[in-house]
Amino acid sequence: MGKYDKIFNSEKISEESLSQEEAVAAIAVVTAIADSSIEDVDIDLLADILWGFDIFEQYSDDELLEMVDKLIAIAEDEGVGTLFNTAYETIDDELVPDAFAAGVSVLVDEEELRIPRGKATLLKKLQEALEIEDEEAKEIIDEVIAAFEETEAEAEYAEDEDEISPEQISSLEVYEAPSGIFTVPVPVNLQQGGRIDTQEGAVSFSDDLGTFFRIDYNSLPPQQIDDLESVGQEEYLRSILLNKYVPSAIAANLPDASVDYTEYLPNTLEGAYFALVNMPEGSTIPKSGNNGTAAKCDAYRGLLAFISGDFLYIVSSQRSFFDGETPGSLKQEAEGLKQKIVDFVDTIEFT
Repeated sequence: MGKYDKIFNSEKISEESLSQEEAVAAIAVVTAIADSSIEDVDIDLLADILWGFDIFEQYSDDELLEMVDKLIAIAEDEGVGTLFNTAYETIDDELVPDAFAAGVSVLVDEEELRIPRGKATLLKKLQEALEIEDEEAKEIIDEVIAAFEETEAEAEYAEDEDEISPEQISSLEVYEAPSGIFTVPVPVNLQQGGRIDTQEGAVSFSDDLGTFFRIDYNSLPPQQIDDLESVGQEEYLRSILLNKYVPSAIAANLPDASVDYTEYLPNTLEGAYFALVNMPEGSTIPKSGNNGTAAKCDAYRGLLAFISGDFLYIVSSQRSFFDGETPGSLKQEAEGLKQKIVDFVDTIEFT
């Protein structure tokens, strides 16, 4: 089951009826909860966002707060999927674009005036659930961003590798594994030289600016499931990563590579094992040698092994050190790469 299926594929209808305005507001509430939790929803922020729409201009602040409270109560008591389905069944066709715009507004990064890349899949799922065509979705996204620009006159449209523009979202570049076991927003700009390289059981994304992410995935045969149950998840992941993956995927091509840091993360992805590999001249980013020939930068490669469903995943990223660049402490480098990989994994939708 996909990450958002319980929300957007619900068939339950609440006994609590909604007005047209409440149905539009409900889409914003659902979007706010989808990647978070009900407890983390900022009610005041939601009310401020809704107040910017014409259909709510007659509502006072207290009335909007009361409306949001009512919708959150439905989500808490009956489920977020029930709230979405009730809103979808209630809302008139002419107000569907407003509902989508309300959802978009919730996802906008107000400082950067962009939709964070990690929210791209959620936004696409919302668009599909509301049955909005790509062209209309692009227009709505553009209008929402323009509205934020007007109210945030000092904010600039910054280019950032962790974010995507409205134009990219409208024709969202999402990679789907051949087996259909996961989808992920492409983390590089394909129009500006980004690359996707695939092989059986693996896909990597890279560009010449230093971005590199790789996903290795394999189904767990019965014997490995037995091994996992026998030795426990920590030891199983440690052995797979250090005794099999690093020797075959890295050390076989880089004999000087060494594992310099390891850590088991029991609260990440229901148990994950992280390793930092030191790779002298092992970066995927080339540099110019003294004689004009191509050489490779030194790099650290972070690896995160975990299990989702019946599949073993190893997700990796790297940090390349260009001429004159000095690494930080081993712990700093490990923490930086670990967080970078975890943030990337958060954008993956496992089916």
